[in-house]
Amino acid sequence: MDEIKNVTIVKKANVYYGGNVTSRTLIMEDGSKKTLGIILPGEYEFGTAAKEHMEILAGKLNVLLPDSETWVLYEEGHAFDVPSNSKFKVSADEPADYCCSYIEE
Repeated sequence: MDEIKNVTIVKKANVYYGGNVTSRTLIMEDGSKKTLGIILPGEYEFGTAAKEHMEILAGKLNVLLPDSETWVLYEEGHAFDVPSNSKFKVSADEPADYCCSYIEE
């Protein structure tokens, strides 16, 4: 899906790691949430309460998922899932554009 229709956008940005990771929250008609963001080069750790589905829209992202010791490279057009109530790491060598969908379980 290249576009998202009928959403409410939260104007204030989510800013992490001194501005190296930023996103905007979208609230869908059904109340579910997504974020659209950019990750600049660096290594970062995030925690999540909800399950996440992360789509890479542009660039590349190395990901270390919970309970894994192996970094996996995800490129444009690929996605990965993060379990709820967990932490994961990402590493970028170039800017990465992403869409994160929060999945209520």
